Amino acid sequence: MNEIIFLGTSSMAPTKDRNQPSVLLRHGGEIHMFDCGEGTQKQMKHAKVGPAKIKNIYISHWHGDHVIGLPGLIQTLAAGEYSGNLSVFGPEGTEKKLRQLLDVFPFENTFEITARDIKNEKVLETRDYVVHAKELRHSVKCFGYSFTEKDKVRINTEKLKALGLSEGPYLKEVIAGKDVKVGTKIVSQKDICTIKKGRKLTYITDTALCNEAIELAEGSDILICEATFGSALKEKAEERLHLTSMDAARIALESRSKKLILFHFSQRYESVSELEEEAKEIFPNTFSAYDLMKVRF
Repeated sequence: MNEIIFLGTSSMAPTKDRNQPSVLLRHGGEIHMFDCGEGTQKQMKHAKVGPAKIKNIYISHWHGDHVIGLPGLIQTLAAGEYSGNLSVFGPEGTEKKLRQLLDVFPFENTFEITARDIKNEKVLETRDYVVHAKELRHSVKCFGYSFTEKDKVRINTEKLKALGLSEGPYLKEVIAGKDVKVGTKIVSQKDICTIKKGRKLTYITDTALCNEAIELAEGSDILICEATFGSALKEKAEERLHLTSMDAARIALESRSKKLILFHFSQRYESVSELEEEAKEIFPNTFSAYDLMKVRF
């Protein structure tokens, strides 16, 4: 089952109920991690998620609350004889910073780690999904990420029969989106296929309200977005280049997202119900995340 797991939903300072930021996406037997705050490993144990399936880690920026969990996690993977190839993506300097961070904690590394500095770009593409990054507006270089499944195209045998067609090598080309001549007929994807549209997840944290966030989130099925402050602290949010819950709701509304999940709450909020209610005034399909919350994707 594909699902999102919130390991940490606080902002810079953890609280007794909220860990520093980290969100997991379980997808197709792989685990994708967005940020890795302090205590992420412990949260994974609470969530009963083993680290062996971690494939990619996407770092939004290099403020400590988003990355301090990396050294411990990587050492645990090494000690557990992790057999994969771990890829770490992040802003300019990520490759250098990761190497420096690991040099501080000597250990015997048993697997390959690939670190890559990213720009506004397609970060990764596989047969099943594509990951894009877009630079946001924060006090340091910071990126948001979108994870989009590719559409699943399948031959509809009933449509095939109705057109008097039989199976053959030409079907691969039709599935790929090409129009193919079969006998006297021109056969296209829409004629004989059913298409299951891929879902889109967007992760946005540590940014002022900006068009880039809206563009990245365009058409998201689930938008995970920071809501560090309530509207009463809008000036503080603007000063610190963060979002209020109402800013997050505007991003969801203007990007035509379907569902908004708020996270990255300031430690000053023991309850975030007020922030959620403010966001719902603009975008009704809003929910506030809590640590270890799981959402089907």
